[in-house]
Amino acid sequence: MTKSRIFSIAAVLGALAVTMGAFGAHALKAQLDAQALEWWETGVRYMFWNLPALLLCGILATPQRQPRLAAWLLLIGIGIFTGTLCVMALTGMRWLGAITPIGGVALIAGWLLLLPHCRNSAT
Repeated sequence: MTKSRIFSIAAVLGALAVTMGAFGAHALKAQLDAQALEWWETGVRYMFWNLPALLLCGILATPQRQPRLAAWLLLIGIGIFTGTLCVMALTGMRWLGAITPIGGVALIAGWLLLLPHCRNSAT
């Protein structure tokens, strides 16, 4: 994944996160119960909190060093974690909660895979 592609994806996801946050706060607030609204808000919050790591992948990317796996894991993690929580909120399919931690593990792995790139960039 190229530097420009990583930045483009992060920009689109940032816009999507803002849109989803506003949609949840305004359109869904009256439609969802407290538990479903909490799932929605958690999904959006985790999307936001993991975008800096995705941007860091783009910043650290050079022709010699590409944190591709970290970027992919972050994207997969955002998709699974945020996706399952938001679908659960909208549909009530609670069984998706069993899949959500897979997204969390992908996010953790993505962050940890950035560590060698951060150490190497400081020298």
